[in-house]
Amino acid sequence: MAGRQARKSIPQRASGPALWASVGARVRDRERKRDAVIMTAARAFRERGYHNTSLDDIASELNVTKPTVYHYVENKEQLLFECFRAGLALIMNGIEAQQESTATGRERLAAVIARYAEAITSDFGWCMVQAENQDLSPTMSRKVKALKSEIDQGLRSLIRAGVADGSIRPCDEKMTAFALAGALNWIAHWYRSDDQLAASEIAQRFIELFELGLQPR
Repeated sequence: MAGRQARKSIPQRASGPALWASVGARVRDRERKRDAVIMTAARAFRERGYHNTSLDDIASELNVTKPTVYHYVENKEQLLFECFRAGLALIMNGIEAQQESTATGRERLAAVIARYAEAITSDFGWCMVQAENQDLSPTMSRKVKALKSEIDQGLRSLIRAGVADGSIRPCDEKMTAFALAGALNWIAHWYRSDDQLAASEIAQRFIELFELGLQPR
């Protein structure tokens, strides 16, 4: 209207489903960026070692500032722990997936061994086997040991199930679980991404070795 100052248009704020959609998008974007930080760190730790890698190095590889990295983790130690946890999550997911399976204990154990080999040959493999050797704080060291214990107990439960259903001969479940985990963890020391054997092939050879031993066929 004449004589009145035109009112400034105010952008409408999202509400209802649109608001929740925008919040969800922001959460997913943050998770995606945090995953990128963790993956980049895992690769850097594997290639240069934990003590030879700084948060400045990781920020540089991500093409972001160091404060941006601190937005997702508190410090380098927590970043190493997140890399460790990401790798172990692959194994734990495999163990949990077998809990409802009707397959024999040996078949379920073989499936977990395959997932274990996949995790160890991933970018998180180095962190999974070396995290405990990096002068961690007592609090962080306890967290690492607690997660490793979960994997150990998961393996033992599958071995017990196999012995119970007759698919695995009676054995010392503790020693068997230690032998399995020790052999699989050692893959991280010699495996290279350009290796001729894929993770699935390595897993199959490990399964054959543990199932058949060194007996002639």
